[in-house]
Amino acid sequence: MPTLRLLALLTVCSLAQAAEVKYELLPNFLGTPPGKAQIGNGHGEIAVDSAGLIYVSVQEKDAGIQVYGKDGKYVKTLALPMSLHGFVVRKSAEGEFLYGAVLGEQRFIKAKLDGTVVMEIKSDAFPADKGKAKDKAGKSVNALKLTSCDVAPNGDIYIVDGYGKSWVFVFDKDGKFKSVFGGPTQIVDGKGFANTHKVFVDTRFSPARLLCLDRGNNRMFHVDLDGANPTMIANTGLRNPSSASFHGELMCVAEIAGRVSVWNKEGKMLAELGSNDRIADDKDKGIRKETNTPRVPPAEWREGVVTSPHGITFDNDGNILETEWNTFGRVLRWNRK
Repeated sequence: MPTLRLLALLTVCSLAQAAEVKYELLPNFLGTPPGKAQIGNGHGEIAVDSAGLIYVSVQEKDAGIQVYGKDGKYVKTLALPMSLHGFVVRKSAEGEFLYGAVLGEQRFIKAKLDGTVVMEIKSDAFPADKGKAKDKAGKSVNALKLTSCDVAPNGDIYIVDGYGKSWVFVFDKDGKFKSVFGGPTQIVDGKGFANTHKVFVDTRFSPARLLCLDRGNNRMFHVDLDGANPTMIANTGLRNPSSASFHGELMCVAEIAGRVSVWNKEGKMLAELGSNDRIADDKDKGIRKETNTPRVPPAEWREGVVTSPHGITFDNDGNILETEWNTFGRVLRWNRK
């Protein structure tokens, strides 16, 4: 493990005198599976369980979820679907489980931390008027494109159709359908939900709220757990928010157009990490776009500078781990100071 630690914080204090937060980059933290030079195709999420183990989804055959120790060393791979675009690890009185949206198969799974699937919500459990469409021949086809899920304190399951119409589906703890909201017809500040990439139950508030990362509109907002009472967090100055995580009163956000940001409970941005200014090709300067693309090769990665943040999590100590949309697989870590 390299001993070099690079200070990676730009602190922004709000007018409300928000508390300063500081982080520093821990370079080359995550290892790779045996016999592999890279983690593998990243287009998913990252999470940490109560014991501190790190879970990273990889979009490759037989890859499933890679598990790493607190020290960043590879532990094992769980035999789970290769297309867990969005997942969370949550602990309740029932135990600790992984909840995942299987994008390639348009279903939801609940699994033990050893990879044993204990519950499934199949595509035909979703309401037909939201989950079906007609192809060019007039045949009914599955229109779901499930990208993310989370679980409320009462066990209700929230699943978003983030690459489809951005409907948010609610099921009870046993997988029985309850309701649906969002989509293009629910208007928030003049716009419907669009590419609502991921949703998360925000228990910093009581009652809990649902955080919606409405990437197509480059904004993020809360709604009540029934979908009502939208409250805007930010709709300017963002870089296409794609994922989020909570620790204490803080929220970190992965922004796919080249930034990780840290926010307080009042919706003030406290820090920017890894900001990348190469947002477009500049042939005159010999610069290639590095953000919102999975094609940046390892030889062009710059230490401490993100490319396309896609998933993010706090660990149990408030450190930040971020996984990128990258065909080779890339994970960065910043330690809380």
